[in-house]
Amino acid sequence: MVSRSPYWFARRLAHGAAVAAGYGALGLSLLITFEVIARKLFNFSLQGVDEIGGYVLAIGVSFSFAYALLHRAHTRVDVLMSRLPGPVQAPLNAAAMLLLAGFSLFMLWRAVETLHETLEFGSLASTPLQTPLWIPQSLWVLGLGVFAVLTSLLALHAMGQLVTGRFRALNRDYGPRSARDELDEARHDYARQDQADDMTTTPQGNPS
Repeated sequence: MVSRSPYWFARRLAHGAAVAAGYGALGLSLLITFEVIARKLFNFSLQGVDEIGGYVLAIGVSFSFAYALLHRAHTRVDVLMSRLPGPVQAPLNAAAMLLLAGFSLFMLWRAVETLHETLEFGSLASTPLQTPLWIPQSLWVLGLGVFAVLTSLLALHAMGQLVTGRFRALNRDYGPRSARDELDEARHDYARQDQADDMTTTPQGNPS
């Protein structure tokens, strides 16, 4: 989202969380494939794949929030926004980041409270696996924590741009993505993929 962000650690953390969520989804797909084949051919079931799938979905979503924020992939209704002048858009974009930071902190607070109650009562899932709920909930809280940290840092950055009058930079970094932004990103991805294909298909010279 931000072209020159001083919060590189939070950005790397968000990318790492998204990669972890992707591997989790890949592992779940392999587990479901094994479950389907085992039921069909061997009349055997692992008993609990649906439960594990629910955990992976909840954890993966929380781990992906921050990555989606960095790429401005969260849905924003911008029917009127694009028609407003830049100096008017700037405080609205900053306010949007402040509200998102507040909401992310609220989600983190409620998630921590839920985890605290789970640890206090030693809650187990009412399923055949009887999973200790603190395990998936801890990962869920971790993902929400990364999101809350990143939104808070970016909200401070947006407010700094607003106070110093850098409206153009604020709108570029925190405004809704336009059709031109999406087209430029698609062109960049295509050019990078085309370059990678050229490198893999370039014939190597014969050793002398």
